[in-house]
Amino acid sequence: MSDDNIVSLDIEGHIATVSINRPERRNALSIEAANRLHDIWEEIDANSDIRVAILTSAQCGTFCAGMDLKQAAQIKAEKGVDILSLIRDPFHQRMRRVNVPIIAAMTGHFAAGGFMLMLNSDIRVGLADTSGGVTEVKRGRGSPWAVPVLWQLPQPFVMELLLTGDSVPVERFRELGFVNHVENSPEQVMERARAIAANIASNAPLSVKAAKLSTVRALSLGCEAGLEEANAIYETVYASEDAQEGPRAFSEKREPVWQGR
Repeated sequence: MSDDNIVSLDIEGHIATVSINRPERRNALSIEAANRLHDIWEEIDANSDIRVAILTSAQCGTFCAGMDLKQAAQIKAEKGVDILSLIRDPFHQRMRRVNVPIIAAMTGHFAAGGFMLMLNSDIRVGLADTSGGVTEVKRGRGSPWAVPVLWQLPQPFVMELLLTGDSVPVERFRELGFVNHVENSPEQVMERARAIAANIASNAPLSVKAAKLSTVRALSLGCEAGLEEANAIYETVYASEDAQEGPRAFSEKREPVWQGR
């Protein structure tokens, strides 16, 4: 299977759908899949027509099982190096910098790197009766990428999650506000994700991008510095043509026609 098929990118209108297609390995992240994801985020940012992205995977009961541990063992045995040294962006930080919102459509369980992909997404839709966790301590691996969880979940819960490596029902994550929606079938997960994506894509693209960027920045900066940063980020939004088109369309009782400028 070519790298383009291992992780596919489909664009329909203003919505990009990214799918990990390794059901035979529970959609685990091989070197090729991880590097392909990095390239796809670059492609999405370079395409001004894309306003929102959905990240999903082939249906096999698992959204993503994390690192491909079989490949990791093989690489170590054959080359004597850790698999992370062969991945351009081993902790998928590029994903956190994508301009448009990313919706995780999790049609199965999510563990380790699968949890990481969910964490790096902006909106999360899960499947009922599935579970997920940060399982690295059970494999002797590490999870530096999990630090942002502290700003999104209670610390005692996070400590138990990281130190035990146990999986937690998706319904519990929904109760804590970490997962937005839980649906009863993979098809309904995708339907919900597409509906949210269509809603986002119908909004002013500059406003959407600024809302995402200012929120992400505030997580690092704190309240006062975050407010100051948000004011700066939104300056281009208020100065745009779309900032005039929105009120004009409202007064004329019609749908706005966004230019993205």
